[in-house]
Amino acid sequence: MTDKDFQVDYIVVGAGTAGSVVARRLLDRTDATVLVLEAGQADTNPAIRDPLRMHELWHGAEDWDYFSVAQSHACGRRLHMPRGRVLGGSHALNATIYVRGNPADYDSWAARGDSGWSWRAMEPLFRRIERYDRDDSGVKGTAGMLDVLSDYAVDPIQKAIHAAAEQTGVPANPDYNSGVQDGVGRAQFTLRDGLRQTTADAYLKPALSNSRLTVLTGARVHRVLVRRGRAYGVAGSIDGRAFVASARTEVVLTAGAIDSAALLLRSGIGPAQELRAAGIEPIADLPGVGRNLLDHWLVPVIFGAEREIAHTPGLPHAQTQLFWRSESGLATPDVQPLHFSVPLYEPWMSGPANGFSLMAGLIRPHSVGRLTVAGAHGPTLIDPKVLAAPADLRRLVEAVRLCRQIGAAPALRAWNATERYPGPAVRTDSDLRDYIRRTVITYHHVCGTCALGTGPEAVVDPALRVRAVEGLRIADASVMPTITTGNTNAPTIAIAERAADLMAPAR
Repeated sequence: MTDKDFQVDYIVVGAGTAGSVVARRLLDRTDATVLVLEAGQADTNPAIRDPLRMHELWHGAEDWDYFSVAQSHACGRRLHMPRGRVLGGSHALNATIYVRGNPADYDSWAARGDSGWSWRAMEPLFRRIERYDRDDSGVKGTAGMLDVLSDYAVDPIQKAIHAAAEQTGVPANPDYNSGVQDGVGRAQFTLRDGLRQTTADAYLKPALSNSRLTVLTGARVHRVLVRRGRAYGVAGSIDGRAFVASARTEVVLTAGAIDSAALLLRSGIGPAQELRAAGIEPIADLPGVGRNLLDHWLVPVIFGAEREIAHTPGLPHAQTQLFWRSESGLATPDVQPLHFSVPLYEPWMSGPANGFSLMAGLIRPHSVGRLTVAGAHGPTLIDPKVLAAPADLRRLVEAVRLCRQIGAAPALRAWNATERYPGPAVRTDSDLRDYIRRTVITYHHVCGTCALGTGPEAVVDPALRVRAVEGLRIADASVMPTITTGNTNAPTIAIAERAADLMAPAR
């Protein structure tokens, strides 16, 4: 017997980047009732709104505060993997950077069995999402749901970093979202009037007065309920009180690449042999659940500065970035350094408070990880296998070298910039590899654990329906079969828009 039962047409698990979009589109396009279940609480923390206070949210109430298992190729460290546990999800914790990705990303998805995932099909979805402040290219959206800021004056230190990158041979690129990514330029942000705007702000909150929508916060979903091969609801708890929710039409998982996969596993949907070993009775043998875990990786290159660095209120610390290819012949950029106008020291580091960080980012990793669960009520075991592929270490070495060259370029001499880390003692390739293993961190872009496709490892079909279970769909970053070239928030929104089209075509 439960304390509370719900019956609706659609259940959406997770009110983050994707869930907010799916719920809103279902309301707009159907007469259905929609129940959104969010494990976190309302997004009332002032640090969420201020893009300069992102770091305050990590390890706090709004963060699931996940850690990987010990990483054998990263000095045995357990890496912090922040994930949003709040209305707005990880979009409430991220750096607000908006990157569509590379057209080749989506064409590779389409090659897995459905032209609906090609760039030609996905590009209009981005225009539907976007409300850009300006569009000189003619390829952007200016009347969509989500504000994107691209026209602003960067801080002086960011202007100097931009110039320094050009001095090292990186071309200027005024708009990486116009089709060509390569080069250095301003980042584009999901901000409105200097405040973070999540998809919960843009899509979900304006619909809260709709009588067909119910949003429950503090609602932890423990398992998907399946009867005779069909998902008919979910079971969970709210503040320790059990509930069951039934869906007449579909259950949609939008809990993110960690929690959507973990929920399937705890529900008995996944690799049957592994589930039995964990004490979970399998109800659908899907070997790909939890496999194909992908992420982007960052390595800090940190400089102290004598000239005072100022920060414009309402703009993030990372205002410029670049896309670059670590070797010739690559089809897309594989490196994306982010430029933070603060020194991002690790706990064991020390240095002046006035400085900047050129975060060497690897965005086309070869290493592939996985996640499992330690029983129906046990923890989620996350193993990204960072740097397991030798190519990843080699390309990060090149990315760090580029960042060191940028920091030493003439444009930054007026700041009296001094490299603190890796520092002058790190000289040889072997030294650099050791430094990378000691400092590599996640870019917070985990994806791929419920990959779409048609092969034996695919978890969802090209229509995002979970294989072997009717009435169950997944619409978040977990369905990415390969990781996109750049930040994954915008592609996740586009996945949710695509899911809505599949479930309820626009009227």
